[in-house]
Amino acid sequence: TFHLKRIFNLYTDDFLILRFLRVCKFDLEKTKIRIRNHYEQRSDLPEWYMNKDPFLPELQELLDMGLYLPLRNPDDQGRLVIILRLIYNPRKHQVADIAKVGMMALETAIKYYPAASIHGYTLFIDLANVSKGHIAQYGPSMLTNSVRLWQNYPMRIELINMFNAPSIFELTAKILKSFMTEKLKKRFNVHSNNTVHNCLKDIPANILPVECGGTDGTIQELTEYWKKLIEENRDSLLNEDDKIVSKHYMQNRLKEEANIEYDGTDGTIQELTGRWKKLIEDDHDSLVVEENDEEIITKL
Repeated sequence: TFHLKRIFNLYTDDFLILRFLRVCKFDLEKTKIRIRNHYEQRSDLPEWYMNKDPFLPELQELLDMGLYLPLRNPDDQGRLVIILRLIYNPRKHQVADIAKVGMMALETAIKYYPAASIHGYTLFIDLANVSKGHIAQYGPSMLTNSVRLWQNYPMRIELINMFNAPSIFELTAKILKSFMTEKLKKRFNVHSNNTVHNCLKDIPANILPVECGGTDGTIQELTEYWKKLIEENRDSLLNEDDKIVSKHYMQNRLKEEANIEYDGTDGTIQELTGRWKKLIEDDHDSLVVEENDEEIITKL
């Protein structure tokens, strides 16, 4: 059994640890690997993860466009639903800024809907406005990093539906899929003819914007709603800059851990267990813990 706190002693946010545990179904080995991969990517791609200041002019422009729009309520399965519209100008905006805005929206959404850490999220990507300029940005490195982000983020991605895909996107889609695990490949779909209404037909109308066949306000209202929330959470988004750890540090900690045998006496797992249990008791509603979470934690 790995001592999560011993290896990842910088990552002591209880809910964040719980998110990683949930997405890995409380398998400590898988949790360790996912945490390591996630934070290694943060170190490898500071341009994606650092300085997520919503008041930067380039990010303000993207927020005003409403690229990433989480719906304000979950679907019938409790999943967070996110609509991504690739409507930015590739000559003006960089992929790194697109990624930043996406993570800002996702982190803000899970703050206000923590049950997404249990039920996961679905991603619907509208490719109607994709041009050769966009395709030029989506090289193998960018696609690899996107898949790596999806597969190591501390929340389960349940479905990726791309629709209105132009023919020039076919090769990009094949390359993107080639980097995925078998499980993610089964959740990944690309539709050339399907419109937004067809792809979202299984989503309750009362949580969709009117442009998507729903009744929960307009896309402009949804854009303004999330922009305001993201701006209000500026400090917490910028505080995430501290969660960059060098590969050298990670490798040293993993080597150190490999030479330690767990004898059940140092209290590492017990200490974390106690913290989780206390957090659950103190703030049960905000954590939205599954009925069996506490039982599983107790057995760690």
